[in-house]
Amino acid sequence: MPSVNDLVSRVFRNACAISSFSLANWDTLIRQGRHAGLLARLRHFLEIHELLALVPPQALIHLDANATLAERQQIAVRWEIAKINEALSSLGFPLIVLKGGAYVVAGLPAATGRLFNDIDILVPPEMLGQVEAALMLAGWHPGGLSAYDERYYRRWMHEIPPMQHIHRATVIDVHHAILPGTSRVRPSPVKLRSCAMPVNATSNVHVLAPEDMLLHSATHLFHDGELPHGLRDLTDLDLLFRHFSKLPDFWSRLQQRAEELGLSRSLYYAVRYVRYFLETPIPAEFIQAIAFAAPAKPVRMLMDAIFTRALAPDHASCSDAWTLWARRAAYIRAHWLRMPPHLLFPHLFHKAFIEPKYDPQTT
Repeated sequence: MPSVNDLVSRVFRNACAISSFSLANWDTLIRQGRHAGLLARLRHFLEIHELLALVPPQALIHLDANATLAERQQIAVRWEIAKINEALSSLGFPLIVLKGGAYVVAGLPAATGRLFNDIDILVPPEMLGQVEAALMLAGWHPGGLSAYDERYYRRWMHEIPPMQHIHRATVIDVHHAILPGTSRVRPSPVKLRSCAMPVNATSNVHVLAPEDMLLHSATHLFHDGELPHGLRDLTDLDLLFRHFSKLPDFWSRLQQRAEELGLSRSLYYAVRYVRYFLETPIPAEFIQAIAFAAPAKPVRMLMDAIFTRALAPDHASCSDAWTLWARRAAYIRAHWLRMPPHLLFPHLFHKAFIEPKYDPQTT
């Protein structure tokens, strides 16, 4: 069970816990929720449990403001995806939207209270040049990266450098896979694209199949070395599990798809930590079925030491003496999974000792 100081996870596990909160508790909850990017989702969660009347006005104003922001962002995301689809419509392939944008266009519960930094899309690798050119003509341009990072993205990563619109400042991440080609695990983007589904009968906008959407969310979380919003991403997974579990044969299809894509370990971690932080209901037989993907006990204990800290809200009230080291370990682990040693060590050296000296104003 998470630290008693992690009030955000505590509320998501048991909404009625707020009935005993003091104003000091509410102050801490709001601060933790802001750092985790979860204030809007907390408000919705309390609303569906009919507990908003218990929220003191001093806290409610913050929850309401973030809920309003989330609603406005969702309107903007839908409009922005329509503009991206318009820009790429002549290229002759479906626009596959990933992660938060997919939750919005598909009308999933995981969209509720979701805040956005960018919009992620998946395109065929052979079309990258045409996609980038079309987006540039529509106003999106890469920029703000050092020459090293530009080269790193284009040579090694599963996406091109982020593209920002010159007027609206919206950011697109254009993916050609969900993990880099140098990763130890390389799920087939062809298989992912082949099972993508249109959001409605006439739309060119597609999202990944339910199993793939959940597996991508898990893979993104447990292969990402920077986890300021790790708990938010866990709540995404919690909502996806709860929603998709209503589909016929979902659990067996999820297990089979994870094995097919080589993502059983990521799925194992997703199940382990949504249960730890949020007590997500997962069938016992499914837990048993994916137990083969667990690492050896010493590794499992190390991962628990890392992720029970790194996935908590990034706030001082949730930290102990080992939290900083856990976050650093998560960063190094993610890069270890993504890159072989002969690429990893020079990259980490560059990030630690050369990049901090880089000043774009002087180049």
